[in-house]
Amino acid sequence: MSSKNERKTENLVRDKLRGFGYYKPENGITVEEQKSEIAKVKTLLSKASKNAKGNAGYPEFIISNLKDTAFLVVFECKPDVKKHESSARDKPVEYAVDGVLHYAKHLAKHYTVLAVAVSGATASAMKVSNFLIPAGSTESKELVNESGITVTDIISYDDYYRLASYDPDVAKKRHSDLLAFSKELHELIWTKAKISEEDKPLLVSGTLIALMNAPFMKTFGALPAEDVQEAWLGAIKKELDKADIPQAKKDTMLQPYSTIAVHPNLGKPDSKTAKEYPDGVFKEIISRICDNVWPYINVYHDFDVVGQFYGEFLKYTAGDKKALGIVLTPRHVAELFSLIANVSSDSKVLDICAGTGGFLISAMQHMLKKAVTEEERTDIKKNRLIGIENNPKMFALAASNMILRGDGKANLHQASCFDDAVINAIKKTKPNVGMLNPPYAQSKSDAELHELYFVKQMLNCLEAGAMGIAIVPMSCAIAPNPVRDELMKHHTLDAVMSMPQELFYPVGTVTCIMVWIAGKPHARSAKKTWFGYWRDDGFVKTKHKGRIDQNDVWPAIRDRWVEMYRNREVHAGESVMQAVTATDEWCAEAYMETDYDKLSQADFEKVVRNYAIYRLLGSQAVEPGESDEGGE
Repeated sequence: MSSKNERKTENLVRDKLRGFGYYKPENGITVEEQKSEIAKVKTLLSKASKNAKGNAGYPEFIISNLKDTAFLVVFECKPDVKKHESSARDKPVEYAVDGVLHYAKHLAKHYTVLAVAVSGATASAMKVSNFLIPAGSTESKELVNESGITVTDIISYDDYYRLASYDPDVAKKRHSDLLAFSKELHELIWTKAKISEEDKPLLVSGTLIALMNAPFMKTFGALPAEDVQEAWLGAIKKELDKADIPQAKKDTMLQPYSTIAVHPNLGKPDSKTAKEYPDGVFKEIISRICDNVWPYINVYHDFDVVGQFYGEFLKYTAGDKKALGIVLTPRHVAELFSLIANVSSDSKVLDICAGTGGFLISAMQHMLKKAVTEEERTDIKKNRLIGIENNPKMFALAASNMILRGDGKANLHQASCFDDAVINAIKKTKPNVGMLNPPYAQSKSDAELHELYFVKQMLNCLEAGAMGIAIVPMSCAIAPNPVRDELMKHHTLDAVMSMPQELFYPVGTVTCIMVWIAGKPHARSAKKTWFGYWRDDGFVKTKHKGRIDQNDVWPAIRDRWVEMYRNREVHAGESVMQAVTATDEWCAEAYMETDYDKLSQADFEKVVRNYAIYRLLGSQAVEPGESDEGGE
């Protein structure tokens, strides 16, 4: 089937794969050569012959992994470098690139495929091209590393998987799959298990940690229904025991999971559920999470799974949102914070109201993309993410989120962010980036809980000159408050961005992002503040999915916003520079020049009306019938 020289190329590839551990059974990777025992692969390649005869055809190597059964790496080899790639990529019999893309496009009907074309009969002459074809796509793109440089070598499986995971098309597909599954899982938990709203995400995060325990993962399916809860909690405990964190912190984490482990509806099935789920509802939930969510956890990815489920479950909470008292930061806003701060492998990021850890995880992903060595990646996860969360259940979620990513949990604290002992310990770690979505005051009488006191506390924890970013109600920017004087006395107001009015939909609080430079008094810095009018992020409201980037415009809007802020660009109708004091209004609307070419009568009336509402009601400017609580 192959020429003698082609065997040489295959041997070179095989040696490379061996060197990276592809053939070690303990790594969970399966390498098949010129065939496959995977039923779906067989079906997809049954008519993939390169000579267009409609017969089956196979690439030289097909590599799969139980960690994520929806991801494949395939290789096509040619001995002659001149036969690496044709000009139109339409000669799959003769050329390596053409051939591997031919197979990959068949496989991409079901799989995300990393297609590798290799030509050359010696190691020195070998040429390698790597392409990514996201599941459901027919378009291939060259694989690039975190710095945007094209990958021209054979690399380790984990590196292939990690780089594929960063691809926006792959991430988008994964996101939509997870959205669909989270709705399905909510229905199951709601109708069959009757678990409380705040315990649902704990059920997911606890199960993901339990699945980290190999014995539990292998045996839970064979356990009697009445033994599953105890085994589940035992598996979580064993995984926590492996973590290098104080026992008191482990106990705090375990407590919320212990209540789920004795929930009566998760034990032996009653007469109603026994027919449908004879092994019990809990086993069904674990099985579905194992099949649909577990693959996301194993190798680096850019997805905050636990936070995503929490956010999705909140959508189905109906009237119980107020009881939860929590509104998660939208995922694209957490991403925006990391870009505003321009986090790198040298950053040390603090969130004093960590919630499920969304800001920390977004920052970690951006930092990992810029890390070059494995040592840097380990350092980021172990030492460069610091969080405080007061609510024990939210703390358990945040800590779980970090454990599922391999580290970070040792620097999470379950405490009030106004606890002096915790704050003093955090100051010693010298954080140089702060991110915050504080709890939003429920009424004007909540003076001691004013959002700006949380901002002040965050800034006081940071190194002098560090950047602190907070998303707060617009009232913080325009309503008089003594804490505004305190903030400007010690810190510099670098920028304020007015955010979309329905950013936290269905909760109605109108917000802005404040960017501060810690430890540099505003008057002494004598710099103007940059104000951005970031009212349109391109997201649209949908009936079942909330606000989504339906038209794929967010990346372009995000990049323009960040570039405008970094370069302090001033554009009519979009941004303005203004010197302000503690008594002034801190919002673009108060100072911005209008681009009259784009202004309609309706636009003018809308801005005037909204501004009047801000002045009159501040953070109480919410849509009728909606609550205005906040905080991540």
